[in-house]
Amino acid sequence: MLAAEKYAQITPIGKINFQSICPLILLILTTMRRKLLIIGCLISLMNLINGFAQGPATTPSPPPRGECLVYIGTRASEKSKGIYMCRLNSTTGALTSFGIAAETADPAFLAIHPNHHFLYAVREAGGFEGTSNGAVNAFAIDPTTGKLTLLNQQNSGGQGPCHLAVDGSGQCVLVANYGSGSVAAFPIRADGSLGAVGAFLQHHGSGPDPKRQTGPHAHEVGFDVANRRAFCADLGLDKIFIYQLEPKTAALAPNDPPTASLAPGAGPRHFAVHPNGRHLYVINELNNTVTVFDYDASHGALKESQSVSTLPEKFTATNTTAEIAIHPSGKFLYGSNRGHDSIVVYAVDEKTGKLTFVEYQSTLGKTPRCFGIDPTGNFLLAANQGSDTLVVFRIDPKTGRLKPTGQALEVPTPVCVTFLPPP
Repeated sequence: MLAAEKYAQITPIGKINFQSICPLILLILTTMRRKLLIIGCLISLMNLINGFAQGPATTPSPPPRGECLVYIGTRASEKSKGIYMCRLNSTTGALTSFGIAAETADPAFLAIHPNHHFLYAVREAGGFEGTSNGAVNAFAIDPTTGKLTLLNQQNSGGQGPCHLAVDGSGQCVLVANYGSGSVAAFPIRADGSLGAVGAFLQHHGSGPDPKRQTGPHAHEVGFDVANRRAFCADLGLDKIFIYQLEPKTAALAPNDPPTASLAPGAGPRHFAVHPNGRHLYVINELNNTVTVFDYDASHGALKESQSVSTLPEKFTATNTTAEIAIHPSGKFLYGSNRGHDSIVVYAVDEKTGKLTFVEYQSTLGKTPRCFGIDPTGNFLLAANQGSDTLVVFRIDPKTGRLKPTGQALEVPTPVCVTFLPPP
């Protein structure tokens, strides 16, 4: 029976007045409210069921405590659309994919500003502004979703830019142009965008390898711990260039001494600076070795102290090394082998900085061009360019050994891994 009919039984219609009608209105509104509540619950239940059917949302919320965002640079291909992103749980190693952070051409290497508000990426492909050069892109990082918004672009000043780095003070970006063998420095404006080039240094010469060293090939740029000097590994010249740095004006000048030499045909590719600032480790692409240098910070001088192989003695197939990184604790060093498809692990002597072999760990994929160690030092993420996978390994804090976690993501042609720690 309707609420109005119930009320009509106890209140004669002819005697209805303002006071008597109020309870009737209240009863009707209460009944409608209950019905609306039931309808709302049904709608929420339908939305929940539909959410399970569609899977997790593709837009991340702010990272929970103990998680960080991971940005993945990729090579130009039909499958790749730009910079991808995922979230890493720094306790369990679990990965959650969030797809594309920004659509952009050939973002082969990435670097995040020290304030975590901006990200910079090279555009390795030529043709920028009608030239044969590549470009450097500046992006703003959305603090909620992690998505990237393009701020501006600058001509890299050379062909095939393959690496870039932000100085420790966050005032400038250095870029290594592999194809033409040069280094360019750009000031960072207050809004995170890049200003006009502040310094440009062209390398000259050649090395003994007739295929890979016919000219200079700048492959990585980086800084010493004091942020007073910059380094550049030149694969074509078998040299580490050393520059005096003025971050505020993005100025570079040759140091005295200006370079450190490696074995002829070594092909220095990437390097890692020990957290104590006293050692620099160079991974050599062509002869598959790691060279250890002692660093005199007062003069900016490098002195070789050791060279070790990255491969097992019985391995005879083709291999080229790629990435190198030191654990945040300074106790372990890691390098990647493309061909052997492994990560080689070394223990670092606390006093001398010299290396002792620990193990080889398969990357469970093909062509590990890059890997990254998360800020907590708990996990190593290997980017297998040849098999389109990002694979997670747990790092043993006592031995440095790597153990597969079973966590992996499909990412098209991944070639760079960089981390954005939680706020």
